[in-house]
Amino acid sequence: MENDLKDVTEWVVSATRSVGAEITSPWFYLQFGLILAAAGIAYATDTAIRAKVDAGSLAMRWPLPLRHFVRVMVASASTAVFAILMIVDRVIMWHVTWPSRSYLIMVSAKLALAWLAIRLITSVIRNAFIVKVVSLSAWTIAALSIIGQLDPAIEALDGIAIEIGGLRLTPLLLLKLGALLILALWLTNIAANFAENRINRSADLTPSIQVLLVKMIRMGLMVVAIAIALGAVGINLSALAVFTGAAGVGIGLGLQKIVANFISGLILLVDKSVKPGDLITIGDSSGRISTMKTRYISVAAGDGREFLIPNEDLVTQKVVNWTYTDKNTLVKVAFGTNYDADPRLVCKLAAEIAAAHPRATKGKTPNCILTEFAEAGMKFSLTFWIADPDGMDGVKSDVMLSLWDAFKREGIRVPYPVRELRIRGGALPVETVVEVPGR
Repeated sequence: MENDLKDVTEWVVSATRSVGAEITSPWFYLQFGLILAAAGIAYATDTAIRAKVDAGSLAMRWPLPLRHFVRVMVASASTAVFAILMIVDRVIMWHVTWPSRSYLIMVSAKLALAWLAIRLITSVIRNAFIVKVVSLSAWTIAALSIIGQLDPAIEALDGIAIEIGGLRLTPLLLLKLGALLILALWLTNIAANFAENRINRSADLTPSIQVLLVKMIRMGLMVVAIAIALGAVGINLSALAVFTGAAGVGIGLGLQKIVANFISGLILLVDKSVKPGDLITIGDSSGRISTMKTRYISVAAGDGREFLIPNEDLVTQKVVNWTYTDKNTLVKVAFGTNYDADPRLVCKLAAEIAAAHPRATKGKTPNCILTEFAEAGMKFSLTFWIADPDGMDGVKSDVMLSLWDAFKREGIRVPYPVRELRIRGGALPVETVVEVPGR
């Protein structure tokens, strides 16, 4: 361990001496001034290009690869202009003076070209975080290679190691593993999306089976990708036994809910008790299932809200599935009339109004019954069927409004509470109000 730290210290000291020798040269300040001037020109050029060129409509009729290349170049105009100016300065100084006196300009030109190449390569990646990680990592490696410090940096990163259960962990190993994992997971995501599109197009599979297959494919590809990445950097999976045990303890202590939701999600997909498109009610939440995730389901309420309900709640709590086996829904409308009305006429009017509604099922006759002789009047219950539970409250409102119109037409009154007040032992004082003209 001490020898490794000594080698790293010697490398840092040597690099510091090289930088110090470069700074003391007067040509350093000339190159630095040219670099600053080129950076200013590049920034001004980039601002002018962005103000006059519309990247969205640029080269619309060109072939896709060429159009993509042009758009990336426009987006990276400052870097491209800076690289061109550095190349011109390098060529001029090469012929005017010694090549070593334009070393910084050469390094700047190579770094700019490397960044352009990286931008072109990463432009096909849609994930912004992965783009940043890959771009910075690749540019760092390119920079070390350009200045000739890549091999010493690799040796320094590989020199510091920690032994854990026969596994030798070094910063270089972790960097390689991270890069491979990002690449493997990115490719896995592409393959999973392709498989998901093909599965969702299949009309022979139910929505729940489609979701189950997609989840299984994603999990399987992720496990394979991680195993390949670990094997590529030389990590034996048996050496991870200690980490597997720690993960098991963590699951036992603090991840019960996550695991329970994951297992519950698989159960829901297998038993098909709920599926995307079902209209459900759980507790105070009601709506149609829009998506089923590994940890939760998303229920769209119809008013812009979405309820994220954990999968475990759907397994352990009472769930009303309005469309589990049959979408036909019974609508119940309760109303009342006073005792002056003919109950038989009321039931007939209510049944006719329900049958005339556009959403009422034609093959099932509505039914209206007298349910109670209450203190304020007679109470009735009207029931009829509709083909889909969506908008059931609107259907009830339409029927009740039609009942109101029919009652007005037939002279049937809706009961309302009547209170009679009797005053004993005197009369209430009455205040006389006199209106004065002009006020």
